Amino acid sequence: MGFLYQSTSLFIWAIWIFILFSLMAFNEFARSTKWGGIILFFIVPLILTIFVWPKTAAIGNEYGTGTWFNWVKTYSALAGCLGFMAIRYIPSLSKKKWVLCFPPLILALNILEAAIRDFQCFTFRAWNGAYVDNLWVMSGPWNIMNGIAGLLNIVTICGWTGIFISKDRTKDMIWPWIIAYDLWNFAYTYNCISDHSFYCGLALLLSCTIPAFFIKKGAWLQHRAQTLSLWIMFVMTVPSFADRIAPVPTTHNPMAFFILSLLSLIVNLALAVYQFNKIYKNKLNPFKDEIYKETKAYKNVVEENKILRDSSLNF
Repeated sequence: MGFLYQSTSLFIWAIWIFILFSLMAFNEFARSTKWGGIILFFIVPLILTIFVWPKTAAIGNEYGTGTWFNWVKTYSALAGCLGFMAIRYIPSLSKKKWVLCFPPLILALNILEAAIRDFQCFTFRAWNGAYVDNLWVMSGPWNIMNGIAGLLNIVTICGWTGIFISKDRTKDMIWPWIIAYDLWNFAYTYNCISDHSFYCGLALLLSCTIPAFFIKKGAWLQHRAQTLSLWIMFVMTVPSFADRIAPVPTTHNPMAFFILSLLSLIVNLALAVYQFNKIYKNKLNPFKDEIYKETKAYKNVVEENKILRDSSLNF
């Protein structure tokens, strides 16, 4: 904690754990029932949009929730959830190749939004740290490095024609895709939402990564969209949470910013080099072919979800 965050109490850790498991629990509620998803990602945000967010996320409010980024991120994440639900529950959609472009496009849009925000934070010229839009930021080369890492993360999105719907009761959207997303996204939250990143970085990323490994393998993007939507709806509704109720500031140490973003850039650059080398050697089409289909993890995901291989889609 001493390098990245200021010391905190056991009570704050208890809140952090509660948030982590709450996000996972609500994600499971939305994942396991169709009406759970409709309630959480359509009915609830519709009510909040009309009656709550115009006040709690008003432009220029003291908690920084009234920025273009928060509003765009909220609705793009919700659009992802609703779009994924349509693919999951309308059988004819998952069979259309053009429909399968939606998941990578909405993912790329969300990454691009964050990369633009990283570059924008550099333009603030807050070299010693400052409050911008009521959020503390420190401008530096880390914004450029991690912005580039985000763009690389977009470039390495591949194989989306391999998306399929699981054959079990929950009808999850499965996309066996390997990425260096978590490190990049944590560095982004540390750079741009610094004093909130204990929650929107660590807790939020773990809330979708844990289910992807231990609850429903292969459904990472679905987990990510749903937990992100849940978190940002909470932040838009209770904007004082990370600043007043349970604050955990970063150390504001330039070296911490630099190291995180450097690691993010190195990992994403290594992924891009590895992936393009694999594409070149095996003469693959990154838009169509499954680049990682020979890996054990990919094969396990396909086997666990009992999908019949369809050579026309390169499964």
